[in-house]
Amino acid sequence: MGGLKDELLKAIWHAFTALDLDHSGKVSKSQLKVLSHNLCTVLKVPHDPVALEEHFRDDDEGPVSNQGYMPYLNKFILEKVQDNFDKIEFNRMCWTLCVKKNLTKSPLLITEEDAFKVWVIFNFLSEDKYPLIIVPEEIEYLLKKLTEAMGGGWQQEQFEHYKINFDDNKDGLSVWELIELIGNGQFSKGMDHQTVSMAINEVFNELILDVLKQGYMMKKGHRRKNWTERWFVLKPNIISYYVSEDLKDKKGDILLDENCCVESLPDRDVKKCLFLIKCFDKTFEISASDKKKKQEWIQAIHSTIHLLKLGSPPPHKEARQRRKELRKKLLAEQEELERQMKELQVANENKQQELETVRKKLEEAASRAAEEEKKRLQTQVELQARFSTELEREKLIRQQMEEQVAQKSSELEQYLQRVRELEDMYLKLQEALEDERQARQDEETVRKLQARLLEEESSKRAELEKWHLEQQQAIQTTEAEKQELENQRVLKERALQEAMEQLEQLELERKQALEQYEGVKKKLEMATNKTKSWKDKVAHHEGLIRLIEPGSKNPHLITNWGPAAFTQAELEEREKNWKGKKTTE
Repeated sequence: MGGLKDELLKAIWHAFTALDLDHSGKVSKSQLKVLSHNLCTVLKVPHDPVALEEHFRDDDEGPVSNQGYMPYLNKFILEKVQDNFDKIEFNRMCWTLCVKKNLTKSPLLITEEDAFKVWVIFNFLSEDKYPLIIVPEEIEYLLKKLTEAMGGGWQQEQFEHYKINFDDNKDGLSVWELIELIGNGQFSKGMDHQTVSMAINEVFNELILDVLKQGYMMKKGHRRKNWTERWFVLKPNIISYYVSEDLKDKKGDILLDENCCVESLPDRDVKKCLFLIKCFDKTFEISASDKKKKQEWIQAIHSTIHLLKLGSPPPHKEARQRRKELRKKLLAEQEELERQMKELQVANENKQQELETVRKKLEEAASRAAEEEKKRLQTQVELQARFSTELEREKLIRQQMEEQVAQKSSELEQYLQRVRELEDMYLKLQEALEDERQARQDEETVRKLQARLLEEESSKRAELEKWHLEQQQAIQTTEAEKQELENQRVLKERALQEAMEQLEQLELERKQALEQYEGVKKKLEMATNKTKSWKDKVAHHEGLIRLIEPGSKNPHLITNWGPAAFTQAELEEREKNWKGKKTTE
């Protein structure tokens, strides 16, 4: 229904445009009433005389534009149209309204009836946009069809030359320009009026009336069984046969559907070139004029039945749709290509600007490079002169260094000799240190013994004081415990006496320890004197060996070079600090 509506709108657009006498795009309501009434009549739609007035009731009395008329046209006419009207009558009514205003006054090689058929063909082939035009591709298709119908040869070069002279500002031709193009005989030279008219009629029958094939053949009657010549017209779903080709006296129809079939029959004595059309309720025997016509009709009918099975439109309508889709695709591709070209052009301009910028930068860089090269050469000359001076100085310094090396070698020999002497002295010193260490150990043993005795004496004194305190506390006890306490006192005095004897013994032992300590001290002084004599000898050898001096009386760590400068507790404290710092890091 959408395709039928589009076809009707094209013819109505021509009529509406013809009624717009002053080209303002508007038509008076009185003219639209007449147009609407005529459309309802030819389209067999019930006409409502007051619908137009009610539709434009709120408008002023002025004319109505095409856009203003379209809602009424769609609602009250086109939506009610059924496929039961005469399309030729409808087109002729719209043609009548527009032909006098637009058809050229110059003489044409075609009749007005032929011009009407070209007008209808234009509406079929034109684009679905307004104002209506036919594009060069469809013009070429139509002219090829006409040339083929006239039996002539298609002149492609002539059409290409025509396309070259085509106005670049126009996308195609209007219907009146197309009629003038066909009517002036530019593409039908050498053909008479009758041949051109027959060609237009043949193309009209194929494209507009959907006539797939037509011609005279003999048909066998169903009742009398006699053979009669008839004019057959094949359409997408029907074969009609008439008394003659003027189509005035129709004798019957053969309704085609997907269940029909066509078969070739063998020749008989009476008739030849026979074929059979089988339908649901009837069978038709037909005789063609020759074998070629018979094969053409069988092929045409078979193709028509095949299209009915597929539900496809007629070949020329399907081809038109494909051409339109191809043009849309090519147009979309062309627009995409133009868009890409614009993008490329913009990108190219940007690239040119970038190249120009880069060129300027390169020129500046080249200028800077030339200046830098000049400076570099000047610097190189200066550096060469400086390097020459430095080289002379280096040679002099090298000579001095060689002399110093020779002197140092001599000094090294002397130094090594002193080292060997010091090593001998070091061995002797180690022996002296070993004696001193033994003396220190003996001194430490005596000191520890003395300390132990002092601790025991202190302990006894504390115990005696405790007993004395307890004795004083016992005296202050009650009189009843005095005797007992007196006994305890006697016992404690005895114990105190024994402790005093022990204390005297400890005092004696302490004196003996002091005597032993004095003996060890004398030994230590002797060892110290020995060490001091060695210290004086070592002081003359530039301090290569660290002097060993008596340390404190507390125990010290012993290293390869002698006693350490710190105790074991200090070493553990330093190790603990070092581990703490490492963990923090």
